[in-house]
Amino acid sequence: MVDSLIILEQLKSPIAEAYRTLRTNIQFASVDLKNKKIMITSSGPGEGKSFTIANLAVSMVNAGESVLIIDADLRKPTQHKIFELNNEEGLSSALVQGQEYKKYLKETSVVGLSVLTSGPIPPNPAELLGSKRMKCLLEEVSKHFNIILIDTPPIIAVTDAAIIAQEVDGVIFILAYGEVNKDLVKSAKEQLDKVGAKILGAVINKIDMKANEYHYYYRSYDADHKKKKKHRQYDS
Repeated sequence: MVDSLIILEQLKSPIAEAYRTLRTNIQFASVDLKNKKIMITSSGPGEGKSFTIANLAVSMVNAGESVLIIDADLRKPTQHKIFELNNEEGLSSALVQGQEYKKYLKETSVVGLSVLTSGPIPPNPAELLGSKRMKCLLEEVSKHFNIILIDTPPIIAVTDAAIIAQEVDGVIFILAYGEVNKDLVKSAKEQLDKVGAKILGAVINKIDMKANEYHYYYRSYDADHKKKKKHRQYDS
């Protein structure tokens, strides 16, 4: 297990506490959802989405949930590296061969956390992710896990994330503090709106920490929208 799993290595750290807070926020935001299929993406590369997913998954397992991570980044997969898993077969194998997903499921050293790694990088990622087999796979895993966290490529780079967004219960943005391009974020949100995605909120990542000072920020899209609506009603 690599050092990126802070939630295990530094249980009492401010960062570990931030992941627990994120877990709680997601639980409240998705309390009415029948199936907890959550896609986590970013507007651009290098914003830390894959590491966030891994640590969030461990935090959810610690809260008693059975969790599955699906690495649907079929272009630059990371989850198998984080959890030190074999990636000779995985999601792409299941979709191409039409096999049951359980054949490719991998258990981690964290009891209650499973990973469906990406498998070999295919020549047609978008077509595979938009296939009927992928839709059926997501429906099937929902029957066996409390939480499904889906790692996708950045929303702006390719269409993959927008395709997956149509099949999940909610989407969370990972945004790198001081690095993210506002225009890209706006464009990414517009793409998700076009496909009817439910944006649960955004996580600001890579915030500078000092020894005794930590700022963690999570914005709920729904809460922010309702707040603005309330102000408009008051002003009128």
